[in-house]
Amino acid sequence: MTERLYYSDAYLREFEASVTRVDSRDGRTAVYLDRTAFYPTSGGQPFDLGTIGRLQVVDVVDEDGDIAHLIDGRLSAGDRVRGVIDWTRRFDHMQQHTGQHVLSAAIDRLFGARTVSFHLGADASTIDLSRELTRDELVSAELEANRIVWENHPVDVRYASAEEAARLPLRKESVREGTLRLIDVHDFDLSACGGTHVSQTGGIGVIAIGATERFKGGQRVEFFCGGRALTKFRAMRDTLAGAVRVLSVVPGELPQAIEKLQTEAKDRQKALTAMQLELAQYRAEEFAAAAEPVSAGRLVAKAVDADASGLKALASAITSKPGHIAILVSASTPALVVVARSPDVAVAANQVIAALTGTFGGRGGGKADLAQAGGLNGDVAAILSEARAAIS
Repeated sequence: MTERLYYSDAYLREFEASVTRVDSRDGRTAVYLDRTAFYPTSGGQPFDLGTIGRLQVVDVVDEDGDIAHLIDGRLSAGDRVRGVIDWTRRFDHMQQHTGQHVLSAAIDRLFGARTVSFHLGADASTIDLSRELTRDELVSAELEANRIVWENHPVDVRYASAEEAARLPLRKESVREGTLRLIDVHDFDLSACGGTHVSQTGGIGVIAIGATERFKGGQRVEFFCGGRALTKFRAMRDTLAGAVRVLSVVPGELPQAIEKLQTEAKDRQKALTAMQLELAQYRAEEFAAAAEPVSAGRLVAKAVDADASGLKALASAITSKPGHIAILVSASTPALVVVARSPDVAVAANQVIAALTGTFGGRGGGKADLAQAGGLNGDVAAILSEARAAIS
């Protein structure tokens, strides 16, 4: 059994220990110590990093009592070693984990929504709630959680048997047996937890709620604590500063400026579409007049400098005339292809597209009268030749 030093002192950064055994796992050395301050992945919290001797610890795994430290290097049983925790990573995890306890307790106290699960990610953390909260409710919970942070409540570690814990006001009933480790945020929250935590809520710094989404009948809530909240604020500040500089507005006017740009963009797109349709009619007359006769009708097979919308508009204009087939290939690479036919022509455009993607790759689909594909790797002449063969 490995003595877990982080249980009693989450602030312990260095320690000495003896190697009890060494094993091999996935090409790495798994080192077992008589005592360790390295936290293994557990309870939604990731493992610690750091060094054992001069060797980097790349993973820490809980093995039912023993803790395996995966390293790139070699040690031997009986070696006396010094372990050093990556403190920046550890303290970040402590801020996020204690912040989660406080935020979950605030949500539970105010709105009766239980935290079903917790995940501490590399950049953001999330809790999954038993039901969905409104934005106003989340704001209230955020304010209440930060009140507890700024009041700097002590955070203590307590131990209790399962029977004793059953009589305590735990926020969430524990299903574990034996002695339970309890995290006590004074006068606010009491929860069973094996993770690492700050000693006072002031160490969390700040708790900021980010994005939310519906999840499994409840709600997933993203949050940032301490240093992560500052990093997120800096990124948002820089993004906002860049946006207001480009748009020449003050921050409060940014939403209206973006909405105006979106409206103008939609209007321009409508005007462009109308112009494309008008131009397509003129070009369609020109192309149809030069169509080549084939067994199925009159074929227009050309390379056209246009995007997918332009190709479709032109192909539809050509095949509005009876007896016509249009095969239009973009001048860009990889190529876009649009195939269309008039209602009185017995050619399936989607089958022609299937033949082309089968030869030149890419993806596409559509119906018998109009189909398209993109990502074709081949020159225009080869694609048009293959299309002619498919029509025949």
